[in-house]
Amino acid sequence: MAEARAGLLSVVGTPIGNLEDASPRVRRVLGEADVVLCEDTRVTGRLMSAFDLHVHLERCDENVMGEKIEQVLGRLAAGERVAFVSDAGMPGVSDPGQRLVDAALDAGARVEVVPGPSAVTCALVASGLASEHFFFEGFLPRRRGAQLARLAELAAIPGTLVVYESPRRVAETLANVAEVFPERRVALVRELTKLHEEVVRGRAPELAASIAAREEVRGECVIVIAAPDVEELTVRRAEAAGPERTLEEEIAAGLAAGEPKSALAKRLSRAFGLPRAEVYDKVVAAAR
Repeated sequence: MAEARAGLLSVVGTPIGNLEDASPRVRRVLGEADVVLCEDTRVTGRLMSAFDLHVHLERCDENVMGEKIEQVLGRLAAGERVAFVSDAGMPGVSDPGQRLVDAALDAGARVEVVPGPSAVTCALVASGLASEHFFFEGFLPRRRGAQLARLAELAAIPGTLVVYESPRRVAETLANVAEVFPERRVALVRELTKLHEEVVRGRAPELAASIAAREEVRGECVIVIAAPDVEELTVRRAEAAGPERTLEEEIAAGLAAGEPKSALAKRLSRAFGLPRAEVYDKVVAAAR
């Protein structure tokens, strides 16, 4: 008797724009699958048609993932080959596919990853900013207050930040980035791998103003924010820890150490969450 075929979950990276980025292995695995699970059957249907592949497609996005997992585990136990794709890029990165992979591994099923393009790494390299250490945030909160708060939390990370954003909200998000990181270099990378791919770089305020002046921004966007320098990182970590002394004590210590009044006021206004002018007046009074 022939041995039953072992089930296999293939997590497949698909092109983020240019169909030529699909490797022969990607095409083969999709063609050999018993079913391809995808976010949107229309989007993946166009991809499969371009590759002349005819495999059954099933919707498996974040709204139905919970109810699909047990069905997928049953298919794998029955020896089927299941391919999982997102609309574009690497499934599981800012994507609900992580839950499926986790469940499959817990069930003892075979899982393979078929590499493909990822907007995270493509944008990071295209930005030209340091990439030795980076942090992928995905999408920021949409509301301004929550977004500013999250950016402030990310400020103490000693690495380049990578953020996804929609073209409709990118100008507003860049304005918030400029408010939190006024001295940092930032790159906006959009339309990756496509005909109109673009990388725009500059200091955060200048870049935000440039994008805000455009009538329209098209294509999915990635914002890459340079890592903090040593001085900023020291300040950010001190802010995160909170001051151990009162404002008056910090002023006295800063003046005693010979710190310039303006720099001292700037640092302490951040640490105590006070207007810089108010702190500067206190610094000047203490220096008399």
